[in-house]
Amino acid sequence: MDVGKNLSNASRSLSNSSLKEKLSSLSVTPLKPITIHSNIEFAPARIPRKRRMQMLAVAAWSVAIALATVLFLLLCSVPSLWPFLAMYQIWIWIDQSPEHGGRTSRWFRELAIWKYFADYYPASLLKEADLPPDRPYVFGYHPHGATSYRGALATFATEATGFSAAFPGIKPHLLTLASNFRMPFYRDLILAMGVCSVSKQSCSNILKSGPGSAITIVVGGAAESLSAHPGTADLTLRKRLGFIKVAIRHGADLVPVFSFGENDIYEQMPNQPGTTIYTLQKKFQSVFGFTLPLFHGRGLLNYNIGLLPYRRRIVVVVGKPIHVEQCDKPDIQEVMRIQKMYIEELTRIWNCYKDQFAKARTRELSIIE
Repeated sequence: MDVGKNLSNASRSLSNSSLKEKLSSLSVTPLKPITIHSNIEFAPARIPRKRRMQMLAVAAWSVAIALATVLFLLLCSVPSLWPFLAMYQIWIWIDQSPEHGGRTSRWFRELAIWKYFADYYPASLLKEADLPPDRPYVFGYHPHGATSYRGALATFATEATGFSAAFPGIKPHLLTLASNFRMPFYRDLILAMGVCSVSKQSCSNILKSGPGSAITIVVGGAAESLSAHPGTADLTLRKRLGFIKVAIRHGADLVPVFSFGENDIYEQMPNQPGTTIYTLQKKFQSVFGFTLPLFHGRGLLNYNIGLLPYRRRIVVVVGKPIHVEQCDKPDIQEVMRIQKMYIEELTRIWNCYKDQFAKARTRELSIIE
């Protein structure tokens, strides 16, 4: 018994001594500092006032829907304003302005904020031919871009790039989804810019309003936004015949427009057809009518993380008009003939200016569907 007790005491003493040695070795081991590497490129503190104003203009537009919604909800928290807000809601539902040419305000389109907006990228207009104001026009805009078409906004919804000076007598109307005109305050903003609904009735009402009336349709729509990657020009066009039929029915000349740089202002997560991300995005589009590209740009105080677009040049080239003969019921052969001419003109624009405005392209123009 005494021998067993002595062994257990000895082993216990040995264990205590070894534990002390290990603890002492840990206590004297110097801690290695952990270095966190950051790839965020912050903007310098001193930036010219003009560039700050450009940034604020783009940032304000990027959150315009959110700001309008927050403002409306804040006003709803004031009971004394409820009667006025109720009347405003009724007005939104009965107002037919988005279907009848909007409420374009020339002074609003000429505000300085739009010039700052366009100069941010910078966005500019390149005119290839005169457009006589004695007929209506349908502008087909390409590509859509990852988010809302910034080049189209600067060119056709404001006077920042000098549209009216370049095409006197032409009254442009950029078209968008009808759902945008259900958003309080935001709807009034875009109506003042001449933006209207992209519905068939809206197109018809505008084109029938007289010579010089024009609509701008971003042909690729939400589907094309999923293909908007820097250095590419993948267009959704082959099956888009509606805008051509509208032009034929109203005898409106078709004008192809290509926006160089539109796809370069945002980076988008890889979403090639067949991937899970692409499948989910297409499913979302089929349910809600629009899609959600997974993109990123820069921030207010940095150059590489955020949801603001990069400062990359946008050049909107307005091509030569394609004359269209009016026909109330065009057959498919005539529609396809006009589409062939349209695609040829759009391809000519690309080939003519790609080495000047698309030097960083990773592949050539492609009509994917």
